[in-house]
Amino acid sequence: MRTITIDPVTRLEGHGKIEIFLNDEGEVSNVYFQVPELRGFEKFCEGRPVEELPAIVAKICGVCPGCHHMASGKAVDVVFGVEPPPTAKKLRELFYMAHFIHSHTAHFYALAGPDFIVGPYAPASKRNILGVIEKVGKEIGTEVIRQRRHAQEIQALLGGHQTFVVMNIPGGVRRGLSRQERDDIVVKAKGFVEFAQFTLKIFEDFVLKNNEYVDIILNGPYSLRLHSMGLVDANNKVNFYEGKVRVVDTVGKELYKYAPHEYLDYVAEHVEPWSYLKFPFLKKIGWKGFVEGQNSGVYQATPLSRLNAADGMATPLAQKEYERMYSTLGGKPVHATLAMHWARLVELLYSAERCLELAMDREITGRELRAQLGPIPGEGVGIVEAQRGTLTHHYWTDKKGIVTKVNLIVGTTNNHAAICMSIKKAAEGLIKKGVVVSEGILNMIEMAFRAYDPCFSCATHCLPGQMPIIVDIRNAGGEVQQRLKRD
Repeated sequence: MRTITIDPVTRLEGHGKIEIFLNDEGEVSNVYFQVPELRGFEKFCEGRPVEELPAIVAKICGVCPGCHHMASGKAVDVVFGVEPPPTAKKLRELFYMAHFIHSHTAHFYALAGPDFIVGPYAPASKRNILGVIEKVGKEIGTEVIRQRRHAQEIQALLGGHQTFVVMNIPGGVRRGLSRQERDDIVVKAKGFVEFAQFTLKIFEDFVLKNNEYVDIILNGPYSLRLHSMGLVDANNKVNFYEGKVRVVDTVGKELYKYAPHEYLDYVAEHVEPWSYLKFPFLKKIGWKGFVEGQNSGVYQATPLSRLNAADGMATPLAQKEYERMYSTLGGKPVHATLAMHWARLVELLYSAERCLELAMDREITGRELRAQLGPIPGEGVGIVEAQRGTLTHHYWTDKKGIVTKVNLIVGTTNNHAAICMSIKKAAEGLIKKGVVVSEGILNMIEMAFRAYDPCFSCATHCLPGQMPIIVDIRNAGGEVQQRLKRD
């Protein structure tokens, strides 16, 4: 038995490693994706006034603080039994579109782009953002930085800070938007739309016009037939901020559609001893293990899954790209793992268009920013679509509004089982008897993982049981004198 370890996995948020076990014939016997980090937000939110949670949970992750802030704000609204006024809701969504723009841009150019623009077998020293800029040109690199800065400026304006967000309060938002500020956002949003279209053109030139890459996407070891989950509006169009959660099966037929407060009727979580991260599954089907197909309880919640679960996009330019993607890839639903990158760029265009729509909405500069609170705090659930999947915050409080229990199902957590299965499938397809396992092959295994844009800073929020600890006490010469162990 031989073991190949990829530690750490590169170009992700958080920490993870991949263990590949080969049999005596050199074939893949098993693959484990392990998450060795832990962050205990579910526990230390307990005992806090519930109105403080939107600011606290924004610290879960520096990459997607806005996602947790928005889901938390919505959960707190429900706890207090209050509906924010239209202007407040639109300001929240405007902030959130800017958040999606900066995150999706970063993932494509800095995390995913090196594999396609530079090449999966390129030297590791070139597979990074600098290699991408070298390939596409410094001017494009400068434009990427400029557009992300504009998105961050909108977040800082509306959220109080682009990372340490303090925008949401129970029943509304802390501040409004002046007409001058609105006009500035309109200019930036028009730039986002142009930039998103330009980015899709780069994807076309470097990926879709490369027959080798298209063959890898469609025929390589990167496919998984699982159910798809995503938030949709009343017309079953993609929506990131509000709506109902829709789940479609492996052939695109609707299985479930539920409101946020009903999520526990549809989603449960499985635990394995080799990871600190849980494995959500569809409760009505049940946990059947790490298997794909119509009878599996495993689902995906990714940009591609959101598009699979919806009937279309709610903005015109994104709708055209949505139709083009499915036409090129053979129709809905698509189960090609690497197609997540294309779906992410369709979402980038949707976010830019929606940002412009909101900025030009007359109500966006309204003065009614907060609703009157209900008298008795209680229990609340808030769901939004994070960049990495459906995000659920569930809070319980006592009569004084002090948090007694918190449950978080994070975007990446939804995809944990699918990530493990995708990595194993890629390893089985790439590592064969007699094949020399090069650094390039290991990177192609990571590509199966990287398509999900996982964020383990967000996902490892809970620990069932005790944390295993091994402490080695060594002398001055480095020899182990004593081992203290808890497992």
